[in-house]
Amino acid sequence: MERIEATDFHDLAGVTEPRVAPGGERVAFVRAEPSEEGDSYEATVHLAPTGGGQPRRFTLAEGVDSQPRFSPGGDRLAFVSTRGADDDRPQLWVVPTDGGEARQVTDVVGGVEGIAWGPAGDRVAFVQRVTADDREADRDLSVPDDYEPEPPDPRVIDRTVYRSMEEYFDGRRGQVYLAHLGGAPEDAPGPTGGEGDEIERVTDADRDHATPEFGDADTLYYTVRDGEPDPDDSNEHTIVAYDTASGEREALHTTTAWATTLAATGDGRVAYTYVEDDRASMRPVEARVYEVEAGEVHTPMAALDRTLSFDHSVQWGPDDESLYLVTPDEGAGAVWAAPWDGDGSDAERVVREAWASVDGLHVGEDLLAVVRSEWDHPGDLYVTTPGGTEERRLTRANADLLDDRAVSRPEEVSVSVDAADWGESSHEVQGWVLTPPDFDPDETYPLAVEVHGGPHAMWTTSGTMWHEFQTLAARGYVVFWSNPRGSTGYGQDFAEAIERDWGAVTAADVLAGVDEVTDRAYVDGDQVFLTGGSFGGFMTAWLVGHTDRFTAAVSQRGVYDLTGFYGSTDMAYKLVEGDFDAVPWEDADFLWEQSPVSSADAVETPTLVLHSEDDYRTPASTAELFYRALRKHGIDTRLVRYPDEGHELSRSGQPNHIVDRVERIARWFDGYSEYHDTPRALDREDEAGLSAGEEDGGDGDGAGTGDGEEGATD
Repeated sequence: MERIEATDFHDLAGVTEPRVAPGGERVAFVRAEPSEEGDSYEATVHLAPTGGGQPRRFTLAEGVDSQPRFSPGGDRLAFVSTRGADDDRPQLWVVPTDGGEARQVTDVVGGVEGIAWGPAGDRVAFVQRVTADDREADRDLSVPDDYEPEPPDPRVIDRTVYRSMEEYFDGRRGQVYLAHLGGAPEDAPGPTGGEGDEIERVTDADRDHATPEFGDADTLYYTVRDGEPDPDDSNEHTIVAYDTASGEREALHTTTAWATTLAATGDGRVAYTYVEDDRASMRPVEARVYEVEAGEVHTPMAALDRTLSFDHSVQWGPDDESLYLVTPDEGAGAVWAAPWDGDGSDAERVVREAWASVDGLHVGEDLLAVVRSEWDHPGDLYVTTPGGTEERRLTRANADLLDDRAVSRPEEVSVSVDAADWGESSHEVQGWVLTPPDFDPDETYPLAVEVHGGPHAMWTTSGTMWHEFQTLAARGYVVFWSNPRGSTGYGQDFAEAIERDWGAVTAADVLAGVDEVTDRAYVDGDQVFLTGGSFGGFMTAWLVGHTDRFTAAVSQRGVYDLTGFYGSTDMAYKLVEGDFDAVPWEDADFLWEQSPVSSADAVETPTLVLHSEDDYRTPASTAELFYRALRKHGIDTRLVRYPDEGHELSRSGQPNHIVDRVERIARWFDGYSEYHDTPRALDREDEAGLSAGEEDGGDGDGAGTGDGEEGATD
């Protein structure tokens, strides 16, 4: 069998966004594959029968499809797509589920996201981000054919948070809309009647609105970020009930959260996300329920000591008596069913596979659809009963590739961190060791250490890191990763253990893990390499500034100066206020001491710095500072910047860039490894040993399904 390579990413398909059809006979999901050119993805909606049979592609292979949503009667499927859009603005489309062509419902200036069907199946709520000028000119209802947006020149900024991830807001705010299918009702407060579809503007305030969700047929709930005096500087969100018949709205309840999700029942119970506002960045994300008629709040996670996974919403169970929640859970993703009016002590794990990630969940009438990635595959679709029994696997999205690849099985390790050795409280840290294919315990191997981002996150053996871990192992490295203190999934005390000290506390756990693994005879303790992204980039820089233990390192999309980060990031400046209980104008010396760049003069380790040009979560300015400091002190280093990429480079960046990034990590390590007969990267031509930039052989042969009719099969 062949070993996994970085370029295999071009042939890997991703499975996301499961949605159970009414009746439970099939599940819609999105399958995403790198384009032939390697600079984008092709994403299409597929349908998988739950009773057996092969999944089939349901939408045209044109553009990027997302958010499949069955109508309440199951006769239509709404989805969001960039097909036919010159500027990649996603629009709302609807297609009959028994065959036929999809039709475009919207042509709006701000694109479409967050779609939700009304209970009668005659309208779809959505969010778009638009400016006041867009609303005044009705471009948020329909874009004129001759409209050409002009970029701001100069860019005038009047907000505390004015950009995020990869884009500037430029006056755009999230607003809620209703798409009335086949014409709006005569008495609707927005656009009325007539042939075709009509778009109704529900919100118009200069605030960010989000998460539209229907309760009963006439009640649409949504949230508005409206904390005073500055909504950008507040975690407050008001839950609003909008009467679609009268146009009246009522502010029901205020929650505090980084971002909100809602799930509503027809009898007036609204589940929502909540985070304690005081130093919120360290606190667990909870699900709460507001009873509209009684005006009461219920806390169904109070005793659970877990935090909601950041990329999953709360969902009601089939009988509206339980909430389904996804949390990190001691090295695995877990799906819980919790009574809505309980305290979490009766919550049950209904889905949990050791070491596996839950990458998608939808609760149907009689089925749960789960996207799960495991040690031997990067993600597939499963269904199970609401109680988690009788599981069936519906897809094997990457079988053709993986049947011909040697995939190594990780070994779980428990690292004892002894207070006598590390000056901290004694505790256990969960980690994993991955050995190369054809591993021989009588041989010795170099060690590659990976540190996760967050800092309040959790790794498993799978998820988005699966390909990188397996590629490094295939290159001849033993790979070690762990969940040090600060990680989620092990309780609130564990997550808050890095309070005011990201560096030293995490370093103690990572280095204890390195000691544990290098005690093994087959690991060469003098050949240890280090990498990590985001907070992992912070820790990579911190570690090389405080120890010479590592032979070479690669720091990716990191935070290197906390004051610079505070001033240039998006809403993530709240991490400094929350985790460190500090602000630059009061605690400048403390924040400098806690920043990796303050120890750059002590670095001896050859360190490659990778960053994204459009990363507004961890902007490149602090990476430039760290890189310059390394140069000034004569350290082997190089700065690589990826254009048109943001903070999600390693997870959803352009395929060519993802491949290039993994190859550059391996090439940097190889150049200092005694086990690889390879010159230093600094002594080679820039493209030597890299495939993503080559004209032939590096871009992959594509995995698209080609053109065809709506509802065609793969």
